[in-house]
Amino acid sequence: MISVVILTFNSEKYISACLDSIFSQNGKKLEVIVVDNGSKDKTKERVKKHPGKPILIENQKNFGPCLGRNIGIKQSRGDWILTLDCDITLEKGFFKNIKQHLKNTPENIGMLQPKILNANTSSIYSCGVQLCWSRRFYDIGANSTVSKFASDSLKHVFGCCAAAAFYRRSMLEQLCDSHGYFDERFFFFVEDVDLAWRAQKKGWRALFMEDASCFHIGNSSTYDPKLRQFLCFRNRAYTIFKNEGLIKYAAKLLPLLCYDFPRFMYLMMTNPYMRRRNMRQGVLPGDG
Repeated sequence: MISVVILTFNSEKYISACLDSIFSQNGKKLEVIVVDNGSKDKTKERVKKHPGKPILIENQKNFGPCLGRNIGIKQSRGDWILTLDCDITLEKGFFKNIKQHLKNTPENIGMLQPKILNANTSSIYSCGVQLCWSRRFYDIGANSTVSKFASDSLKHVFGCCAAAAFYRRSMLEQLCDSHGYFDERFFFFVEDVDLAWRAQKKGWRALFMEDASCFHIGNSSTYDPKLRQFLCFRNRAYTIFKNEGLIKYAAKLLPLLCYDFPRFMYLMMTNPYMRRRNMRQGVLPGDG
């Protein structure tokens, strides 16, 4: 069985279309779990009234995507977990197309990446996550037109973009520690890269699925852009230090500084979150 875990936070504009695209699929037994992070709009009402009758978990405040997803994964029962952002819709035949992938995937494959397309353009959002020598992470194929991107030759990727990604339960259970499946200290951003890196170190691998597509609206997050900028910087630095180890990190310090130090100084001057020391894990000021 596949468990679908969807995270919502003030997502009334998107959640119905997301659920419709899931429950309109044929031929696959699904468990659909919606984890709501304290929405103040009509998100929960729309989930409760949906004819597909998804399971709704109601958090009283915004715990962030990492903890929110972890709550849903812990409640799920499937051998594979599909994480979805609320502004994702699946193409017709999505689960039919991945049936053979799930059936024939080697045991060391713990992550499967569908093709994520930008909903309003003819471009790619992500075909997986890649790690380069400078320890910068990027979404493979991002903003490339579908016709010009040779995704048919792409197979192995470093990791998956958690906006739409399949994770094998046995891998997640092996990786789970006191900070959860997705590291809850991250709150938001880069958590999927960290999980992929930890998985790679344990011998797990990730594959891209050319024949399974979904559509991402994007820009649905209600978080302050300055907060997003801060979390990207902080979580990337933490991911590198956490997974690279001190010796390897020190060996790459000079090239890393060429990119990171100017960026650090710029953010210190322009981003108020860089100067705050009272940001609590999981819950941000104003979220509850």
